Amino acid sequence: MAPRLSPYVNLPGTAREALAFYRSVLGGEVSISTFGEFTAEGAEGLDPDGVMHGQLDTPAGFTLMVSDAMPGMSAATGGNLALCLSGDDLEQLRGFFTGLAEGGEVTTPLQPQVWGDQYGALTDRFGVDWMVNVSTPA
Repeated sequence: MAPRLSPYVNLPGTAREALAFYRSVLGGEVSISTFGEFTAEGAEGLDPDGVMHGQLDTPAGFTLMVSDAMPGMSAATGGNLALCLSGDDLEQLRGFFTGLAEGGEVTTPLQPQVWGDQYGALTDRFGVDWMVNVSTPA
């Protein structure tokens, strides 16, 4: 298998909810491994039902990994990194944008930009930044 890059988001105890939300917007299948499955009983500070590793594989070929931040680690959301969805299917990407924006904050509406594409940005309800860029057909 060729190497590939997959975003991995750490959240403050909301990974399971986030994976269900992302699946409702992007489609696909979710798999979840909990801390309880892989740690000693009573491991200090770990919720045994917390998400140690969650993965969403979508029909469009996206892989998004999500976990609950472990004690002492900060959740990595907002400011330093944005997940970007791009392509030329306006209706599909508009649907993703609208779905991800539900309960979040649109920072740039999805609309035509000076470079000719449609672009929008948002922070979803979990504090994760997203960009959507729809290429203008050639």
